[in-house]
Amino acid sequence: MLTIRSFFDLSDFPHSHLFSGDGPVWTPLNRLKNYMDNYKCPNEPLSTDNSPSTEHVIIYNGKVMRDSSCKIDFGDTTKGKLRVEKNGKILDGASVIMAGAVLMGERIAIGRGVLVESGAMIKSPAIIGDMTEIRQGAYLRGYVLTGRRCVLGHTTEIKHSIFLDDAKAGHFAYLGDSILGNNANLGAGTKFANLRFLPGNVTIFYKGEKIDTGRRKFGAILGDNAQTGCNSVTSPGTLMGKQAILLPNTTARGGYHPEKSVLR
Repeated sequence: MLTIRSFFDLSDFPHSHLFSGDGPVWTPLNRLKNYMDNYKCPNEPLSTDNSPSTEHVIIYNGKVMRDSSCKIDFGDTTKGKLRVEKNGKILDGASVIMAGAVLMGERIAIGRGVLVESGAMIKSPAIIGDMTEIRQGAYLRGYVLTGRRCVLGHTTEIKHSIFLDDAKAGHFAYLGDSILGNNANLGAGTKFANLRFLPGNVTIFYKGEKIDTGRRKFGAILGDNAQTGCNSVTSPGTLMGKQAILLPNTTARGGYHPEKSVLR
């Protein structure tokens, strides 16, 4: 029950080989650094001086354009409505990095139709999937990988974490060493604690057994369609099965919470 396949549908996920096999559900976190360190970025390098961009940057067919003549329609990014037009031609799949965003390092892969808003900071390495929206004030601290149509929200801090397709952390969240399943959603102010007060690896009790995850830092894993309410907190090593719900203003204990659980 703690296998990868019991938490996620990976039939259409672009990075499904990161989840290969049927080991413990936290296995992809152990593989993430090596995977991203060896990932070939499809677009040209985006940053050279680590300073805020002074103009909008357009990425089209892997090429970086700094062209103020482009017309941008800031429609709903996650519904594919971000539109860039140049000389009357729609640049299908173009992505936009708004002026004022900061990108640090060259290993930042940007998919099609992505929007990075002013004030966001992205540290390398990062892999951002198609039609994903990175909102103002988002802080990506490195080793962040997203699928398609994700939201990385305002004043949300994320490090060493994976978002599957349609996963959303829209407002005031913290995620460290965590995985959000397909269509998982975090209420505003959700915090994933990822480090025990006491020394040692995070352990999980399951069916009367104490399982050593082998990870000193381990936040939470939410299965497909799981949700958290506003101002909720998860303890290190929290595993929420598919469609599980953590109610607002509630702290989830570490360990496994079955599919469709309601944590009060």
